[in-house]
Amino acid sequence: MRKSIILLGVAAGLTGCGSSSENAASNEAAAAAAAAAAAARPKTAYCFFKDPETKEWKARLDKDGNVVVTGKALAEDARYKAVMGPATVSGTSAEIAPTITTNDTGFAAPGNWWAVSETIPNSQAVMSVSVKCGDETLARLSVPREK
Repeated sequence: MRKSIILLGVAAGLTGCGSSSENAASNEAAAAAAAAAAAARPKTAYCFFKDPETKEWKARLDKDGNVVVTGKALAEDARYKAVMGPATVSGTSAEIAPTITTNDTGFAAPGNWWAVSETIPNSQAVMSVSVKCGDETLARLSVPREK
């Protein structure tokens, strides 16, 4: 009887080890697939602004032919200031979004309307820029290039 209990315990232990390694491999494969899916679709950035809280969007070229996007954004709380986030370039189009950060200037903007500007690096081929806020497009700008 004692031998059968020991054999039963050893068998249960070995069964647990085999399934544990299979589960570990399965979990690793699932985690890799989830990471690949998350990387494939970028997370939409949070939008801090309502429609009437942004205005005067313009695109122009700097001396090197890069696109400069300018506009104004309202940050009603003077502890924060509006800034432009990094741009993404895809072929001849680009996307850029305003966001907020801590106001490190010690002053508020007049009426809390912050002038925002961002130069998109290596954007000599860009013909249009979309100013986005979350999923919403605030402005579609064509870049004034000589033909």
